[in-house]
Amino acid sequence: MTQDGSTSEGAVAADTDAVRANLAQTSALPPEETERLTGDIVAALKTVFDPEIPADIYELGLIYKVDIGDDRSVTVEMTLTTPNCPAAEELPTMVENAIASIPGIGKVDVNIVWDPMWTPDRMSDEARLVLNMW
Repeated sequence: MTQDGSTSEGAVAADTDAVRANLAQTSALPPEETERLTGDIVAALKTVFDPEIPADIYELGLIYKVDIGDDRSVTVEMTLTTPNCPAAEELPTMVENAIASIPGIGKVDVNIVWDPMWTPDRMSDEARLVLNMW
């Protein structure tokens, strides 16, 4: 995903790398601890599924930004597949709970954003395979 929200071939992989890079660059924690927390956060995000879609929110491309603070607090910017998503109230709580369950994590804030709007182009190949959307 590019900064303007457009996508190109390999954009989902680049988006995943961007989330990891953002996590690594925004923390003053020791590099090995930042790497551990980054991996744990991504793994936790992959346990959260939209109740109506059999793919996790990370692979769906709903996670736009994750910041780890020096105090181990975590701020997540995510979107939903549509503003009228029936899971709009429960998904942010599910994300918060998944990340908060990681040892060493402080306060977790999850913010819903609508810019850029989510499109199926944001899905990873794994999500496309699960949803048979080639």
